[in-house]
Amino acid sequence: MESEVKRENSIFDTRSVESIYDEIRHVYLSDNRPWVIGYSGGKDSTATLQLVWYAISGIPVSKRTKPIHVITSDTMVETPMITRTINKSIQRINEISKNEKLPITAEKVMPIVTDSFWVSLLGKGYPAPSTKFRWCTERLKIKPADRFILDKVSKYGEVVVVLGSRKSESATRAQVMKLYKMKGSLLSRHSRFAQTWIYTPVEDFSVGDVWNYLLKTKNPWGAENRDLLALYQSANAGECPLVIDDSTPSCGNSRFGCWVCTVVQKDHSMEALVDGGEEWLEPLLEIRNYLASTQDPEKKHLYRDYKRKSGRVEFKSDGSGKITRGPYTLDFCKDMLKKLLIAQEKIKKMRPKDAEDLIIPEELHEIRKIWVRERGDWDDSVPKIYKDATGRNLNWECDDYGMFQALDKEVLVDVCMKKKVPIGLISKLMDIERQYQGMGRRASIYDKLGAALAEEWRSEEEMVNMAKSKKGEPDDD
Repeated sequence: MESEVKRENSIFDTRSVESIYDEIRHVYLSDNRPWVIGYSGGKDSTATLQLVWYAISGIPVSKRTKPIHVITSDTMVETPMITRTINKSIQRINEISKNEKLPITAEKVMPIVTDSFWVSLLGKGYPAPSTKFRWCTERLKIKPADRFILDKVSKYGEVVVVLGSRKSESATRAQVMKLYKMKGSLLSRHSRFAQTWIYTPVEDFSVGDVWNYLLKTKNPWGAENRDLLALYQSANAGECPLVIDDSTPSCGNSRFGCWVCTVVQKDHSMEALVDGGEEWLEPLLEIRNYLASTQDPEKKHLYRDYKRKSGRVEFKSDGSGKITRGPYTLDFCKDMLKKLLIAQEKIKKMRPKDAEDLIIPEELHEIRKIWVRERGDWDDSVPKIYKDATGRNLNWECDDYGMFQALDKEVLVDVCMKKKVPIGLISKLMDIERQYQGMGRRASIYDKLGAALAEEWRSEEEMVNMAKSKKGEPDDD
């Protein structure tokens, strides 16, 4: 017997669109707290902004006194097609809002350059994000949104953050929304900020309700909602919401989001776009898949240092005698940067009108600084890698404290080998001393020198053999 298919409950069975507009107007007019709307360019946030737009349009101009800030998170590694859509939407939102005398302004929030994906991964050596170490969400999404929200809290005292969150997204999401809901109010508490409130006008919408509303109601800022539907269908994807805390569901599986995302096994949305004729995205997919391959436990030793960021060596607690790998090695980072720049040039040739830099000059300058000052890159590799991959030069800054050269390193290697002293240790001590040259106060240099001396400077082979000898096993010799 065929199972009966139950129709998904719709909010429009019990409420009209006009009643939802009335609710939004009531919340808007009930206090003087400005609004911050999270807009990702996906279906839920588009429906939310569209509902707010039409609701506020029904209020007399004299009462549209509270500013409404529309913010979208640009992680700087967004899927290019989503980036284009968002950029156009922000431009249209600001133009049409001004013409219609609405208190709505839109802008992007971005991570500071020292927190960017490529500076973290290539500069500092952070491994590709995984479910166990998802460092990207905090740096690329939560911090930029936090800075904006706290800036408005500082200016106005309190704010209301309007999100496109829905209870039907998942059972976990429904529980979190219920946990922070204020009794007898349409608002919820923010999970971390005391002066911030959350309003979710589409919380009771189903997926069908969202599309029903978008396809039946004209987009007020001139976008085409049917194009949005086509984009979803072509990529079989969902959206990445504006992330304001750890309870917000991450992008993953078939969601649109960062093209470098390695939290999931496969990027189905990107694969679907490439299979659907967007071959120019293939270099991005190749880079993403290469990063994902570095997470293979059997291959980590090829890409990652045997020491942790602290300089210490840690062994796995399972008694296997295997080392817990640290950050990506400098050699891997150099190779990865070259691959990224080559992919960037390839895309620009394939799709010159749509291609944007995969890594911006500010990131390249920051990576260069980290490599030279913190990772012993006496070869000053970034300018050379950039020239080899692109055939161009950037306006590279001259280091104001004097930089060791490749020839200096050759001399150092020779001396250290003769004296049987770890090259890495002496190199690091010299780098620390160089950073403090000419400073009037040098007290903190002792802490840095002490930390360098406390690092593990024995080789990986020595550490493994030492661990084996402790277990009573013969070493490799």
